[in-house]
Formats: sequence, structure tokens, C-alpha cells
Amino acid sequence: MERIEHRAAFGGWQDVYQHRSQVLGCDMKVAVYLPPQAASQKLPVLYWLSGLTCTEQNFITKSGAQRYAAEHGVILVAPDTSPRGDDVADAEGYDLGKGAGFYLNATEQPWAAHYRMYDYVVDELPALVEAHLPASGARSISGHSMGGHGALVIALKNPGRYRSVSAFSPIVAPTRVPWGQKAFTAYLGEDRSRWAAWDASELVATAEEKLPLLVDQGGGDEFLDTQLQPQWLQAACTAAGHPLQLRLQPGYDHSYYFISSFIGDHIAHHAKALHA
Repeated sequence: MERIEHRAAFGGWQDVYQHRSQVLGCDMKVAVYLPPQAASQKLPVLYWLSGLTCTEQNFITKSGAQRYAAEHGVILVAPDTSPRGDDVADAEGYDLGKGAGFYLNATEQPWAAHYRMYDYVVDELPALVEAHLPASGARSISGHSMGGHGALVIALKNPGRYRSVSAFSPIVAPTRVPWGQKAFTAYLGEDRSRWAAWDASELVATAEEKLPLLVDQGGGDEFLDTQLQPQWLQAACTAAGHPLQLRLQPGYDHSYYFISSFIGDHIAHHAKALHA
């Protein structure tokens, strides 16, 4: 891993690394915040998955999360949202291709060659982080929108791997909404029976670990009724007896103004689990 950005923040360091991903077959950038405690000890890690159109930069420049990570002694790791490069498949529009990896493993061409963000986030990236940085094996995961979908799905599919999970404005039922249906058709094919493995509202029914889900959703979110529809996750969790704290925050939209308003709550939630 090559460090390409290094900036002091709240007593620690906001860095960006670049590395060659064997899983994705391209060079990837990943943002890492090392709080001041990392200078003398290994710390737990909170992985953050960003949403459509984002890179590794959005979270670190807009969320204000470094302040809370420094307070609680938690490393923040925020990867890019898709593979990148001239030989990586892309599509017109913001909701498919580069910047829209959906944190799954694509099976269809031309996407299957590079779009394996699930394997990257679950296996390759943590292995690099824990080998090259002062990171312990304690992990939690969170994200926003498409990244909220990714965080929920990854936690549900990997019992015992994460101490806690949360999401802001997640796509909780991608098989039922246009963003998910477009991406899943392209990446996974027309057979909808294969889509359920990447839908949090479907996965809670068979989850081996009932890790509590913390979800914040803005009541003024412009995508609430068309793309997000948290009622599907609420109904699925109720039916399965899966613990869910769904907080509808009146007036807040889909932006980082919303995330920055409640990111302190989320980091405190994860820190409690990570330091337990």
C-alpha cells in the first residue's frame, strides 16, 4: 500500500492509500483515518461504504467523522465505491458502472472481470489493513445509500466477522426498487431468484447471527418513497425477530448534512461494540 495523502486531523492522521487489488484487477484508493491512539496501540476498525457516484473522498471531507473516531479510538477505513481504470467496464448514467459497484460479485459480462466489490470489502481490504496498519481484528461496518445496502448485506452474510453494523438511508430492498433492479439485472442477470442473496430484507429471514441493525433515515429524503422504502426491512425484521432500530429523522434529506448530524451517534454505537 502506497500512502498518497497525509493530513493531520484531531490529533491523528487522515491518509489515503493506493494499492493494486488482485480481486478487482485494478488500482484502488482507500481513505484511512488513524486516531492519535494508533501511535501506540492497535485499534479496532470501522469500515465505511459510500453511495452512488462517490469515491473514497466524500466521507472523509464531508462527514466530520474524524472528531468522533479520535474521541473513541477507532480507525476509519473508507474504500472507493467501484473498480476504476481504462479497462474497467462502465455505462452511461450514475447508477451503473464506475461509482456504482453495489458491493456484490458480478456474474455477467462485461462486469464479472472487475466488479467484485463484495470480495474486496470482506476479504482483500481487511487483510491489507490488518497487515500494514495498526489495526486489530475487531471490525464493524457502516455506510450510506448504496453503501448502506452494502453494509447491511455484508454483515448479514458474514456472521461473527463484524461486531456491529449501521446504515444511513440504505437501499434495504434492492430487488424491489429501480436502483437495485437496474444494477442487479446488469451485474447478476435476468434470473431474479439469484438477486435475493444481495437483498438485506431477504437475508434477515435466514441470518445465522441476529446482529442488531441501526438505521437512520431522513424523513425529508427525496429518495425515501421511490428507492429506499425502509418499511420492507422493518417488516422483514419483525417477521424474523431480528433486532432493528430504525430512526426516522424528520426534515433531513439524503445528503452529508444528514450524515454529519448523526455520525457521532453511529461511531459511539460502533465503539461500544468494538471496545467490548
